[in-house]
Amino acid sequence: MEAFADVALLSRIQFALTVAYHFLFVPLSIGLGLILAINETRYYRSRKEEDAAATKFWVKVFTATFAIGVATGITMEFSFGTNWANYSRFVGDIFGAPLAAEALFAFFLESVFLGVLLFGRKRVSPKFYMVSAWFVWFGSCLSALWILIANSWMQTPAGGELNAAGNEAVITDFWSAAFNPSIFARYTHTVDALLIMGAFVAMAVAGWYMLKHRHSDFAMKTMRIAAVVGIVTSCAMIVFAHASAVVVWEEQPTKLAMMEGQYETEAPPLYAIGIVDEENQQVIAPFAIPGGTSFLATGTFDTEYPGLNDLAQTEEYSDMVVEDLPVGLVFQSYHIMVAMYGLIMITSILVLIFTFKGGRIRQMRWLQWLAVLSPIWPFIAIQTGWITAEVGRQPWVVYPSVSGPDGVSLLTVDGISMSVSAPELWVTLALFVVVYLVLLIGWARVIGRFIKEGPVVEGTGALDRQLGSDVDDEVVVEDVVIVAEDAAAKGGE
Repeated sequence: MEAFADVALLSRIQFALTVAYHFLFVPLSIGLGLILAINETRYYRSRKEEDAAATKFWVKVFTATFAIGVATGITMEFSFGTNWANYSRFVGDIFGAPLAAEALFAFFLESVFLGVLLFGRKRVSPKFYMVSAWFVWFGSCLSALWILIANSWMQTPAGGELNAAGNEAVITDFWSAAFNPSIFARYTHTVDALLIMGAFVAMAVAGWYMLKHRHSDFAMKTMRIAAVVGIVTSCAMIVFAHASAVVVWEEQPTKLAMMEGQYETEAPPLYAIGIVDEENQQVIAPFAIPGGTSFLATGTFDTEYPGLNDLAQTEEYSDMVVEDLPVGLVFQSYHIMVAMYGLIMITSILVLIFTFKGGRIRQMRWLQWLAVLSPIWPFIAIQTGWITAEVGRQPWVVYPSVSGPDGVSLLTVDGISMSVSAPELWVTLALFVVVYLVLLIGWARVIGRFIKEGPVVEGTGALDRQLGSDVDDEVVVEDVVIVAEDAAAKGGE
C-alpha cells in the first residue's frame, strides 16, 4: 500500500505515461516524414498523377499524426512545473535553452513548411514544394536533436557547475553542455530507430493493400521505398547502437550493470534471455557467453566491470540502494529491445529480397502479413529502449556520470514538487488515461479512414499548378477535417 502513496513513484508513472504516449507519434512523424519527402521527390521527377496521389496520401497521414504529437508533447512540458518543480529549479538554467531552441528553430521550421505542403501546391513552384517536403522532415529531425540534447545532459552532464548555494546547476559553457558526451551516440541511435519505424509503417500499408488487391501500383512502389529505407537504417543501427552502448559503458557504470544484471565485479557475460533473481542477486539463464559483453565493449573477453554492490560503496554512487534498484525491469527491457532488432533485420532482409526479386512479394501472402505486423517490432524496441535509458539511470534524474562536473547530480526523489499529493496524482493519472485513450481511438479511426480511401488520383494536372490545376489547394486539410468530424460523429453514436 505504500506504493499507492509514494508521490515520487506516482509522479514518475504519470510522466512515463505521457512520454510513452507521446512517443507513439514522434516515431511516425519523423519516420513517415522521410517517406513523404521521398514520394514527393518521385513525383517531382515523374510528374505522374499516381505519384502525386501518393504524396497527398502521406501528407494526410503525417498531418494527423503531427497534430496529436504536438498536443501530447505540450502536456509533458507542463508537468515539469507541476510535478517536477524542484527538478526544474535545479536544471532550469541549462534545460531551458535547448527547449526554447526546439520551439524557435525546429518546431516553427517544421510547421511553416508543413503549411506549404497543405496549402501551397498551386502557389509555389514544384521544386520549392519538393524542398518543403524535405524541410518538414529536416525540421522534425532538428526538433529531436534539441530534445535529445536536453535529455542527454541529464544522462551525462557537461558544461555546468553547482551555484554557490549548491542547489542549482548553472551553465558555464553552452557548447559543452549541448554537445555532451552522449549526445551524438544517443541522437543517431534514436533517430535511426524512428526512421526504421517509419519504413515499417509504410511497409505495413503496402502489405495491407497487397492483401486486399487494391492500389497495386502504389503498394509496390511503397514497398520498394520501405524495403530500401528499412534495410539501410537497420544495418546502420548496428553501428549506432554499438556507439550508444559504448557511451553507457564509459559514462554510466550502474546502468551497464543493471542492463546485464551484474551485481559483482567481473567480466560481464552476454545473455540472450534470462531472469534476474534480485533477492539472490544473480541471473538465471539457459546459456551465456562468458565475457561476451566485455568483448563487445573492449574487444577482449577478460575486461572487468564493477558490479552494483561495489559501485554502491563508492562516493559517487553511495546514494544508490542496490536492493531497491529495478534491475529485473532494466535487464528485460534491454534484452527485449535486442530481440526486436533481430526481428527487424529478418523482416527487412525478407522484404528486400522478395520485393526486388521479380516482385514475388505480390504472391506471398505470408510475407504480406509479416509486413502488416512488422511495425510491432520497432515499436516495442523503441519503447523498451526508452525504458532501458530512463529507468536504468535510477535513482537519479540527473545522473552523476564519470566525466560529469563534480556535484552536478540530482536524486529523483529530490526533484518532485512537494505541493503535489498522492490523491491529486491518482486523479490526474486516471484523467490522462481516459483522455489519451479517446485521442488514440480518434487518431486510429482517422488514419484507418485514410488507409481505406487510399491514394486517390484526381486526374490530369490535379496537383500541379504548371499543368493547369483546377483543384482547391485546401483539399488535403478538408479531407483531414471531414474525416475527423466523421470519426467523432461515429464515436458518439
